[in-house]
Amino acid sequence: MKNNLDTLKQIFTKNFTIKNNNLLIFDDNKTYDLNQEQTKDSFTNKWNTLNENESKHILFKEQKEWYLKLYGFKDENELKNYLFNKKIIFDAGCGLGFKSAWFASLSPQSIIIGIDISDVVFTASQEYKDIKNLFFIKGDISNTYFKNNIIDYVSCDQVIMHTQNPKDTFKELTRVLKNNNDFACYFYTKKALPRELLDTHFREATKNYTHEQIWQMSEQLTILGKTLSELNIQIDVPDIPLLGISGGKQDLQRFIYWNFIKCFWNEKLGFDTSIATNFDWYSPSNAQRFSEDEVISLVEDNNLKIKTFHKEEACFSGRFRK
Repeated sequence: MKNNLDTLKQIFTKNFTIKNNNLLIFDDNKTYDLNQEQTKDSFTNKWNTLNENESKHILFKEQKEWYLKLYGFKDENELKNYLFNKKIIFDAGCGLGFKSAWFASLSPQSIIIGIDISDVVFTASQEYKDIKNLFFIKGDISNTYFKNNIIDYVSCDQVIMHTQNPKDTFKELTRVLKNNNDFACYFYTKKALPRELLDTHFREATKNYTHEQIWQMSEQLTILGKTLSELNIQIDVPDIPLLGISGGKQDLQRFIYWNFIKCFWNEKLGFDTSIATNFDWYSPSNAQRFSEDEVISLVEDNNLKIKTFHKEEACFSGRFRK
């Protein structure tokens, strides 16, 4: 523990105090833009609600499996071997901290630092207080207080688009990364035009909605997704390039989901987690979407090289080498 603390004191530009042996506290009275403040509150509400859900461990398991796919690891053992020589691992936007704890278990010789803007970082700190190589910070991943070129692996999974300025955040996370090491990052894709227009509408509308109203709508959308899925109807869709709609045989629920409105439903995850997934999409004011060209330009503008690149309808992701 003492050696870990000595290392931590050497990697930040600002002094901190430590609470409960794993929570770093900086003297920081930073205020946020209204959109970012709303986004912070949304994720605090979402993660606290999900943390009470009995099926959260199913979600955590699926998220870990998806993480391997998103960042080019064939299995958990390959990720373990990859992390072996990483002295400091940064989980940027750690939420409830389950991926931070996963990294800590796979690489006990490393120091893992999870930072999140939401209050759930305090829950994570308490949940994983017995993991000696894991530390948490309530803070802003676009201003980390890390020194330059100090982190051996940066993981920003499903987070960067929720920051106030994703380009600036990407630059900050590149800054703290050591040369010849990787930055793993995930981006929302731009969808068909009708879906984008509706999503943009909700970015504005949610500023005036209560969390209770958005949870209620998320439940309604979950019921819609479940109902459409249970119809089990395949439709033959023509290409409609002006609307960004791709043709082919498609399940009715997925056609509506990708092109018009996110009505998520996953039977395996269950009703409550599906509701939380819809809330996760519609609640935050900050949720920028990207084209493939925009992601590649961002990587190149920060002088990174693409080590792995993954794309699917929901996202682009990859590991980018400094």
